[in-house]
Parts: sequence; structure tokens; C-alpha cells
Amino acid sequence: MTKIVLKPGKEQSLKRFHPWVFSGALKRIPEGLSEGDPVEVFSSENEKMGTGHYHSGSIAVRMLTFGDEELTRPFWISRIERCLRLRKEIGLAGSSHTNVYRLVNAEGDGLPGLIIDCYGGTAVIQAHTSGMHRIRMELAAVLSDVMGDDLESVYYRSMHGVSVINGKECHRYLSGSPSTNIVGEHGNRFAIDWTGGQKTGFFIDQRENRKLLGQYSRDRKILNMFGYTGGFSVYALDGGARQVHTVDSSAKAIEMADENVALNFESETRHKTFCMEAFDFFGDCREMYDIVILDPPAFAKGMRARNNALKAYTRLNSKALEFLVSGGLLFTFSCSQVVGREQFRQAVYSAAIRSARQIRILHHLSQPADHPVSIYHPEGEYLKGLVLQVV
Repeated sequence: MTKIVLKPGKEQSLKRFHPWVFSGALKRIPEGLSEGDPVEVFSSENEKMGTGHYHSGSIAVRMLTFGDEELTRPFWISRIERCLRLRKEIGLAGSSHTNVYRLVNAEGDGLPGLIIDCYGGTAVIQAHTSGMHRIRMELAAVLSDVMGDDLESVYYRSMHGVSVINGKECHRYLSGSPSTNIVGEHGNRFAIDWTGGQKTGFFIDQRENRKLLGQYSRDRKILNMFGYTGGFSVYALDGGARQVHTVDSSAKAIEMADENVALNFESETRHKTFCMEAFDFFGDCREMYDIVILDPPAFAKGMRARNNALKAYTRLNSKALEFLVSGGLLFTFSCSQVVGREQFRQAVYSAAIRSARQIRILHHLSQPADHPVSIYHPEGEYLKGLVLQVV
């Protein structure tokens, strides 16, 4: 395994278990080092700090160990077993009413660059780094060993650029074949498109927030903006909403939203979908709502886009508040990792000021326990949400 040496003092963040080594911290890059190679990281005093995967970007190494552990098969089995044990402890893996959950959450589970989501008997692997991409077959075999008969198939679907070799996409089944694409979540059913949908096919991280919405939905008129495949809409209907409108700019998403509503409710007349951009819908809308949900895609992928993203959050929330009745609720979210919790709150605060209405915060929302965040890696806390009430 190739040895990488840090500049003096640059080992301090690793002693605090932060999993990223930035390129500027390297004393030099050894010759012959390839993208995704496993490396040993040493301080300038020749103290071994741990092992990780090398990458050519600004984050040069993503640490997998902070000691002498070797990246052998027993290591991967031990880490996946630990992940599965947590999901069993929080009542997800093996549950009779919820069989969709995140098994591996990258840095939050000590496996930077790796996401594994479980949809019933299918595990979907998503590699965010070349290092994880290179060991995808080994990971599939480890999943089979750890999950046993609970696993029917493993599908590989990774970030653009990571899973492209010689111009060819590597998205495919690594093992087995699924018996169904229908999953259960808190008693509701959803059809999942892990081969072509966003992320790994579903926004698993909103599970508990969807449940909360359901508790507020009885006899309410609800607008689900950026509704994707109708997750929030199904929970609203199940909670007794009298009317639900789902809006998304993707025709495929709208089609699946209708499918998911039909899976759960026969001849449902309370639900209507609109394939439109958000501000186009608001521009045409002549109705008022009891609850509005804003769950937009990430407005900022990097730090340079953060200021514009904050302005967009303010504009969007300001517009949504115009369509809420007195006593109405706004469920509003940001999944932009570079937008901090307080920054998002300030953007929503600016929208509240623009509305000139009395508004109070009922809930601060985040990602659930199957999306854990390492206390040493606060960057992993990407999902922020607020529930506001217009008094």
C-alpha cells in the first residue's frame, strides 16, 4: 500500500477523527498513485494516522481507519455488520411495516464515499468516490454474507463520473434480481425506481418528516411543492387531508406520484398532480392552502453557489407564505450541504419579514437516525427543516 506523508502539523484534524485530508496537507504526491488507490497516511514525524482512499481532487484522502486496521474482507464485513446492527436497534432492518432504510451513510458510518440504501430485498450501492467504485463487487459479496436470505439483489448506481469507464455507464445488477419494487414505510406503500429515479430512487431521509406531516393533515388542504414521487402526498392523504396538490417539473416524477397514490388509495379524488415549475404554479395559483411543503433540490452544490442559494430559499419561502391561510403551516427544507442550519434559518427569517405576518417555529427537522452524522464531521448534517405556523 502506498505511503502518503503530511506536512508538519497537518495531522491534527486526523487526531480529531475528521475523515478528510485536503490536497494542501500533503507533503508530496507519490509517483504512480492512481485515482481510488488505498493509501496509508503518516504524519511528518512518521506516525501512522490510518488508511483511506486517494483521490485527485481537493479532498485528497477520505479516511477509512484511524489506526492499524487493514482494508481486508474482515474489515468490510465488520463495518457493514455494525451498520446493520444500528438499523436493527432503531427498528428499521427487520421491521414488518418499514422495509426501506439507509444501511450505510458514508462518513456518518465511517465509510466515506459509500451509500447503501435498502428497498425490501434489494440493496442499492452508490459510490461517490473511485475507491468505492473499484471495490463494488467485493461490497456486493460482503452484503450477501452479512444480510443472508434477507437480500435478493444488489444494484449498483453511482454518481456521474465515478461509474463511467471508457464512456460506458456501469449501472447494473451486481447480483440477483428483485421480486418487487414495492416497499413499505410506516404502513404506506411506494413503488421505487432505483434504476432511473433521483438519488437511489427515493428520498429516504424524509421518512420521519413525512410521518409528522401526516399527523397535521386531517381536514387540511395541502400543497406539496417539488413533490417528486409523492411521498409527502401519500402521508397527507393517509392522515385525512381533504385535498392534496402535488407539483413537480418532472413528468416522470408526476407519473410515479400518481402511481404511489393509487397504490395506497382506490379511486382517490382528493389528489391532483401538476407538471410545472414552482414559480409558474405559484403565478397561476388562485387557491389558498392550510399546509405548504417545500422540499426543493439542492440549490447549492458548492461554496461558490451558496449566496445565490440563500437568496433562492428566501424568495421561494416568501412566495409560499403568500398562499397560506391564517393558522396554516409551512414545512420547509434545505438539502444543500454547504448551507448551514443557521444560514437556512436566516433565509427563512428574511422570507418571514417580507410576509409581514406573525410566524412561529413549531419544529426543527433533520435527517433520521439511519442517516447518522459523525460528531467530528458536521458537514454530514445536510438536511435542515422547519415547520412554521402563520398565526
